[in-house]
Amino acid sequence: MTRAEDLLSSVFGFSAFRPGQAEIVSAVAEGRNALAIMPTGGGKSLCFQLPALMREGVTVVISPLIALMRDQVRALREAGVEAGALTSGNTEEETEGVFAALDEGRLKLLYMAPERLASGGTLTLLRRIGTSLIAVDEAHCVSQWGHDFRPDYLRIGELRRALNVPLAAFTATADEETRAEIVTRLFGGAEPQTFLRGFDRPNIHLAFEVKDQPRRQILGFAAARKGQSGIVYAGTRAKTETLAAALREAGHSACHYHGGMDPDDRREVEARFQREDGLIVVATVAFGMGIDKPDIRWVAHADLPKSIEAYYQEIGRAGRDGAPAETLTLYGPDDIRFRRTQIDEGLAPADRKAADHARLNALLGLAEATECRRQRLLAYFGEAAEPCGNCDLCGTPPEIFDGTEAVRKALSAILRTGESFGAGHLIDILTGAETEKVRERRHDELPTYGVGRDLPKPQWQAVFRQMMGHDLIRPDPERHGAFRMTEAARPILRGEASITLRRDTIRKAAGKPALKMLVSDEDAPLLSALKAKRRALAEAARVPAYVIFPDRTLIEMAETRPATLDQMARVSGVGAKKLESYGAAFLEVITGAAEALHPARMKLAGRAEGALFDRLLAAQTDLSRGEDGTGKYLSCTPATLRKIAESRPGSLAELERIGGMGDQKAERFGSAFLAILEEG
Repeated sequence: MTRAEDLLSSVFGFSAFRPGQAEIVSAVAEGRNALAIMPTGGGKSLCFQLPALMREGVTVVISPLIALMRDQVRALREAGVEAGALTSGNTEEETEGVFAALDEGRLKLLYMAPERLASGGTLTLLRRIGTSLIAVDEAHCVSQWGHDFRPDYLRIGELRRALNVPLAAFTATADEETRAEIVTRLFGGAEPQTFLRGFDRPNIHLAFEVKDQPRRQILGFAAARKGQSGIVYAGTRAKTETLAAALREAGHSACHYHGGMDPDDRREVEARFQREDGLIVVATVAFGMGIDKPDIRWVAHADLPKSIEAYYQEIGRAGRDGAPAETLTLYGPDDIRFRRTQIDEGLAPADRKAADHARLNALLGLAEATECRRQRLLAYFGEAAEPCGNCDLCGTPPEIFDGTEAVRKALSAILRTGESFGAGHLIDILTGAETEKVRERRHDELPTYGVGRDLPKPQWQAVFRQMMGHDLIRPDPERHGAFRMTEAARPILRGEASITLRRDTIRKAAGKPALKMLVSDEDAPLLSALKAKRRALAEAARVPAYVIFPDRTLIEMAETRPATLDQMARVSGVGAKKLESYGAAFLEVITGAAEALHPARMKLAGRAEGALFDRLLAAQTDLSRGEDGTGKYLSCTPATLRKIAESRPGSLAELERIGGMGDQKAERFGSAFLAILEEG
C-alpha cells in the first residue's frame, strides 16, 4: 500500500478511493497547484484533508460556512486528526485551544473563514505556524458574478503569493467562465493542474413542473416522501415561513431558515437538521452551502433558481450517500419575471447582465427540455451523456409539436418592430389586440398583426418562454428588456431550420392568472433600470433608496416615460431640489441621453414659465445682432430671462425696469418679448 492508501484506510476508514480522488490527492500532496471540479458528494474534503496529513507543516483551509468548518473539524478530531477552526462562532476557550495547539505544533489543519483574511495579523500568524498548503473550498465564491460571491475570496490570491505555497481549489459548481475566473483570481493566471471529475449524479432523479397551485404541488411531493429528510428552497423569506407552517399543518416535522433570522435560531435549525431524521427545512439559498448531511432524500424548489449552477449545487445536497434521491423544481412566468428583474435591478455592467440573462435562458432550456434532462444538464457543463432513464422526461416523454410556424410569427413581429419591445406588446400585435400602444405606433398595420389569434395570450407567453429556453431571443438590458434575436434564430426566420416545442407546458399556461405587478409587463424592465440607478445613487450617498425617490415616483416615471426635464418635473415626488440633483440621471435611463439646462431654466422646469423662457431665449438668439443681422451683439442672461418669464411685464417701461435689461436691450428685444408674453 502507498502511504495515501494506508492513511485512507487507517484514518478515514475507507478501503478505496472514489473515482478521481487518488489523482487529486497525489497532485496536492506533491505540492502542485490544483483546481478540482467535483460533483457534490464526490468527496472533495478528503482531497485536501488526506494530503494535509502527508505533508509537513499546517494546511490552511478557507471555507465560507462556519457550520461546515465545525462539522469537518469535529469529524477529523473523532478520526484522531488534530484540526481546529478560527471563526466568529468560536468561544474564547475554543480560540485559545486552537492557538495553543498551533504553538505546540500539534495542529495539521487550520480552518478559517475568508473574512479573517482582512485582519492584518493573519499573514503574520500563517507565516509563524509554518503554513505549507492553502486549500480553498467552494472556490466558485471568488467569481464576482457568481451566485455565491464572497468579496474576501479576492484576497486569497494575494495570500498565496505572500506565503509562496501551493494552492488547491475545490468546487462542485463552475462553468467554463467561472473556471477561468478562478484561475485568474486564485492562481494569478498561471494554469493549475485541473481535474474535471464529471458532474453526473446518477442517483438523483430530476423533474420540473409548471406551477399549478404550487403550494399543493409542494405539499403533495412532501406527502409522498413523509418521514424522509428534505429541503424546500423558496424565493423569499416570507414564503419559507408560510410553506413551513403549511407543512407542519399537514403533519410534517418542518421549520424555516433564512438570512433574516436571529443567528442563534439559524444555528438551532442547522443542528436540528443534522440531528433529526425526517426534518424538512424550508429555506432561502442562505441554507445549504456546506450542509454535509449524507441522507437528504429529496430537494424541491418552490420557485425557479437563479441559474443552472445554482440549481445543480442545490439539488446536489440530496443523496450524498449515493442512495436514490429525488428532486422537483416548479416554475412559471412570474418566476422568470422575478429573476429577470433581479438581473436588471443589479449594478453589474450591461455585458454581465446580458450574460446573466443568457444563463437564465439556459435554465429555462432545462425546464422546457423535450428530451432527457440529464443530457441537457451535463451538456451545459461540457459533458456528453446517453439518456439517463432517471428523470421525468425519460419516464414520461413530453408531448411535442413542430413549433416552427409559431416561432417564425414571433420572430417576424420582433424584427418588424425593430427589436424594441418585450413580450407583452409583441403578443398584443400577434393576437390583434386593439391597444392604444399598438394604434399609436401603427403596429396594427404590420403584416404580423393578428396572425397569432389561434393562441390565447397566456399560451403565447409560454411560446416566448420556450424561445428563450432555446436561446433564440434574449432581453436587452440596455433597451429595458426589449427582445433581441440571437444568431440561432435567423435560420428559423429564413425558413432554413425548424424547431420542436412542448405542447404540454404551453397548454398548462392557458388561463393561469399572473401575479399582480407594480407596472405592466412592458414597463417592468424600465422600472428595474430606474431602481438600479436609484440603488447606485443611494449607495454612493449612503442613504436608504427611498430618500432618493420612493417606489411610487419610479413607477410613474416608468409609466409616463418623461422625455424632458420639464416633463420629469411633473412626476409626483420630483420637487425642484430632487430634479436638480437627480433629474438628469433618471432622464438618461429613460431616454438614453439627458438635456443640459442652465440652473435658471432648471428652476422653471415643469412650469408654464419654463416654456415662456424657451421662447424668449429663441427670440433673443434670432435678434442678438438685430433684425438685419448686422447690429452690435446683445444678449440677456438666463437669470434675466427667468425674471421676465416669472414677472410677465405688460409694457416696455416695466420690461426696462427688470434687472439686467436696460434701454438698449429693451429697444432690441422689447417688442418680440412683449408679443411672446401676450400670447402667453
